[in-house]
Amino acid sequence: MHLRLCVAYNRLACVNLVPKAVPKHMDFLSVREARDSLYRLIDEVAEHHKPVVISGKRNGAVLVSKEDWDTIQETLYLSSIPGMVDSIKQGGAEPVEECTPIEELDW
Repeated sequence: MHLRLCVAYNRLACVNLVPKAVPKHMDFLSVREARDSLYRLIDEVAEHHKPVVISGKRNGAVLVSKEDWDTIQETLYLSSIPGMVDSIKQGGAEPVEECTPIEELDW
């Protein structure tokens, strides 16, 4: 996706912008479009787990479901703990047959 930005000061200057990464799974709406259908958008984002980019004249935002936001925050937190990512990868590679049943764990 390429965006063309035109800014008027004393003269009109246009530049082509290529975002670093524009996920294909995101929808893009203006603030007005988002405002006019906010309740529907919230339901769709929660049901389909598909973020929506909302862009306005001053700023932009991304609408994600509460469940997805909590998942993102948990992932960031776990990734910040030294050695946690490697531990999760090792656990995921371990065959289920070799795992200890939860009933046998001494909490």
